[in-house]
Amino acid sequence: MNFASVRLITDHVGRLADFYEHVTGRAAVRHTPDFAELVLPGATLAIGSTATVALFGAGEAEPAANRTAIIEFRVDDVDAEFTRLRDVLGAVIQEPTTMPWGNRSLLFRDPDGTLVNLFTPVTAEATARQSR
Repeated sequence: MNFASVRLITDHVGRLADFYEHVTGRAAVRHTPDFAELVLPGATLAIGSTATVALFGAGEAEPAANRTAIIEFRVDDVDAEFTRLRDVLGAVIQEPTTMPWGNRSLLFRDPDGTLVNLFTPVTAEATARQSR
């Protein structure tokens, strides 16, 4: 089994796709006004409108209601990314901080309130964990 993607449901596909284009530096493929994907090494971040939820079962996903998952991106230099994105980010929860498990981490919310973590392994153990 291969992990393929995470899909965020939103009332604002264009806005969220624009935001993640800034964060990732990748262009979103906008298949329809209701669906976009950012294809990244390892997985895809999909963004679907609330209109697409009916295809799975009405009311099965609710936009801007996530309080359990964190979208995480490994980056080469989290401090440089913070500098680059500072003007784009809304709610910064934690500026770059070295965590006890060896990652330097920046935590913020996307426009719909989903937590996003950019991190760089900074210890030998964290780097080894990430290279598996």
